[in-house]
Amino acid sequence: MYGCTAIPRAAPPPYDTDQVTTRRQFLTTAGAALAGAAAGYAFDDTKTRRVGLIGTGWYGKSDLLRLVQVSPVEVVSLCDVDRRMVSAAADLVATRQRSGKRPRIFHDYREMLAQKDLDIVEVATPDHWHALAMIEAVKSGVDVYVQKPISVDVLEGQAMLAAARKYGRVVQVGTQRRSTPHLIEARDNIVRAGKLGKVGLVEICCYYHMRSTENPPDTAPPDYLDYEFWTGPAPMRPYNSLVHPRGWRNFTEYGNGIVGDMCIHMFDMTRWMLDLGWPKRVSSTGGIFVDKDSKANISDTQTATFTYDGLDIVWQLRTWGDPPDPKYSWGAILYGDKGTLKTSVYGYDFIPADGGTPIHKDVIYELEQYPEDKTEADLEKHVAPAIRRHMLDFLSAIDNRGKPVADIEQGYISTSSCILANVSARLGRSLTWDAGAQNIAGDDEANTLLQRPYRQPWAHPISA
Repeated sequence: MYGCTAIPRAAPPPYDTDQVTTRRQFLTTAGAALAGAAAGYAFDDTKTRRVGLIGTGWYGKSDLLRLVQVSPVEVVSLCDVDRRMVSAAADLVATRQRSGKRPRIFHDYREMLAQKDLDIVEVATPDHWHALAMIEAVKSGVDVYVQKPISVDVLEGQAMLAAARKYGRVVQVGTQRRSTPHLIEARDNIVRAGKLGKVGLVEICCYYHMRSTENPPDTAPPDYLDYEFWTGPAPMRPYNSLVHPRGWRNFTEYGNGIVGDMCIHMFDMTRWMLDLGWPKRVSSTGGIFVDKDSKANISDTQTATFTYDGLDIVWQLRTWGDPPDPKYSWGAILYGDKGTLKTSVYGYDFIPADGGTPIHKDVIYELEQYPEDKTEADLEKHVAPAIRRHMLDFLSAIDNRGKPVADIEQGYISTSSCILANVSARLGRSLTWDAGAQNIAGDDEANTLLQRPYRQPWAHPISA
């Protein structure tokens, strides 16, 4: 099998989940269970679920360690094509999970899944690997937490949704704005309470200077990284230090730029707040307008409009210059005839149109309840509570065999809508989406761009 070689090591022994739980760990688990029950999440908090992680980089570890905080899971397997990264992750997990055991290490996700000893798999690879890994995971009989965006092309997303339904698996997508406490409050107490009135426009934006401005030379990949396997179905390009780790989003070969990374969060949040499905039309313009010297090939400027009946959602990306409102440099502003709601990962502000009393709320931190958050490297502390609730919702859906709040179908809609924005910008025209036929109406050229070519010997899942 292509690339199916594990990191050289002795065969792992059968994994023994017998464990000695310390009093502090017990209290932490008990507190998390009570918090989960109070928030309406119903699941068996005494069950030890066996977990594997595919992709042990920044957010893979962030998600996994939040799951460890809220449930007595046992992380038994980690998989990554970076030997150094996966080994460090295994050491870290051993210090954080209740058994103190070091997870087994795999190089190939297919070999990990073939062990048939997992209940849950998290997929946190670069975007170009999400589809193949997630589909293989549900085929193996596990429930899956997959990072956003779910795919790099629309037909990958269709195949992922079909696989989840065919194999009857619960799939939660990492669009955790749907589980962010202050945003749930804003949805329930402002939007659903009718305080905005008729919403006719939503502006979503990202003005972060997150696109690389560097231009380092191409080099040979480091010996601890299997760059051939890392590239997988994506086009092969010379290795560059900007790519790995964490810099791969600078390149269109591996994702869909900042619209695929940041727009999806705010677009998905808006759909959730307003109970929206597919947009009827998507139009977009953009490109590299200012920073032409960087090796990055993603847009530094982009505007996209997602059109619904009586409502436009307008996305604005700019990785240069100053934001119009520094407090909401990444966020969503919902304009209603009775008021305006500004939202971000850090809080929200409601400004009534009649001059009434504004409402402000800041993000909720849980540093005392979860002291590990204070010292964990690279953790977005303000996002940790949202990830924990997203995991609780996932566990509840697993035990009840229902759909989680960020079900794979919702991830498919939000991901594909953002991909359509890039297709529109590439073609220079508006696209009309036929939600019934699941294609772009009357535009054969645009429909050919809904599927990216795969590098051999990898096969696109829509053809499997």
